[in-house]
Amino acid sequence: MVIGLRTPELDDVAKSLKRHCGTGGTAKNGTVEIQGDHREKIVAWFAAQGRAVKLAGG
Repeated sequence: MVIGLRTPELDDVAKSLKRHCGTGGTAKNGTVEIQGDHREKIVAWFAAQGRAVKLAGG
């Protein structure tokens, strides 16, 4: 989940993550949803952006 981003910024993050993972997804209600299991790719992407990442859930 991505919090604290305005809609255009959230859309940009979703677009970049979808491209990075080679999959579909959406941005809505303050979250980015990516189809499939791409947790490691997403963690690496955020880390490369200089953002702290914490995995949660199964």
